[in-house]
Amino acid sequence: MNTRFIDWIWHVSGTVALAPGQSGDDAFDQLDALFRQPGTTRQRTGDTLTFHKKDQLAQDKMSVFDGGVLRIENGADGPVLRYRLASRALLFCFLAPLLFLGIAQLTILQGNAWKAPDAAKKAAAKKADVPMNPIDKALGAPAPEKPAKKGADKPGGKNKKPSPTPAYVFAGLFATLYLVGRLLEARLLKALFEKRLAGQ
Repeated sequence: MNTRFIDWIWHVSGTVALAPGQSGDDAFDQLDALFRQPGTTRQRTGDTLTFHKKDQLAQDKMSVFDGGVLRIENGADGPVLRYRLASRALLFCFLAPLLFLGIAQLTILQGNAWKAPDAAKKAAAKKADVPMNPIDKALGAPAPEKPAKKGADKPGGKNKKPSPTPAYVFAGLFATLYLVGRLLEARLLKALFEKRLAGQ
């Protein structure tokens, strides 16, 4: 399966222009501190740097990314740093809403499956209602109370139908988290590279 059309979901790509006169060696030297972090391995070949992260610390400025490739290329206006990084966290946040939507659909199907037995019970209960004796009515006797349904008034009772609402809430939360994270991480990463390349 060709993942070219879907790998944008968990990949962040972009370019940063190098300063006039800045070489590829200078650029990688400025970025070197970002890849000297616990759990990070890197390999540089010419104008290409490849890195991988495992069990990265939260203090790592690039902890959300698990690996990627940085390459120095010649752009229209001079040399640029082109990068492409992968993030399993973004992939998880993208897939989580689909999982919770599936759970919501299963919950709805389960609720529909409960409707048939409930309808049959109600019909049986209606038939079981015996009209009050006319003599009892004439004497003013109170009508017999119907027995309360077991668990009907209890929050966790058996008659409480499963609700898909919690699953929809979690799906919405993870969808929002993905959209915000996808846009925010792309901007933060580019800003981080720009500052490092500028020597800040």
